[in-house]
Amino acid sequence: MSDETRSDETETNPVRDAIERAIGEHKVILFMKGTPEQPGCGFSARTAAALQALGSPFAAVDVLPDPRIRQELSALSNWPTIPQLFVDGELIGGCDIVTEMYETGELQRALGVQPPAGSPGSLDATGSAGVAGDGPLLGIESTPR
Repeated sequence: MSDETRSDETETNPVRDAIERAIGEHKVILFMKGTPEQPGCGFSARTAAALQALGSPFAAVDVLPDPRIRQELSALSNWPTIPQLFVDGELIGGCDIVTEMYETGELQRALGVQPPAGSPGSLDATGSAGVAGDGPLLGIESTPR
């Protein structure tokens, strides 16, 4: 192994480190475009709506302010699209997977929550399935709690 290779391996990447720290510090964390209150795309809206409909607390990270967040997240997770939902440090998936899990009841089991009355059901595309999760809304530079 050359000295050049060794120095590359020991260099830290502050964006990746912040992403890994955020994933490790939160049972449920959603990397999305925008915020749960103001999603930046329909896919992020539907994914946040599934979590909100279950009343599950979750943290959210807006990937739009810094393109490095999306780039590093995709490299870390080996998943090219946003949103990305992590539970207990593991990637669950994006919008289609989370929506399907919600509709079959698998998401409730993964989160360890009781399904709301009348669920599972389908989500509308507006993301208006419930109140916001009570988890903190994180900027990637936020001080860990």
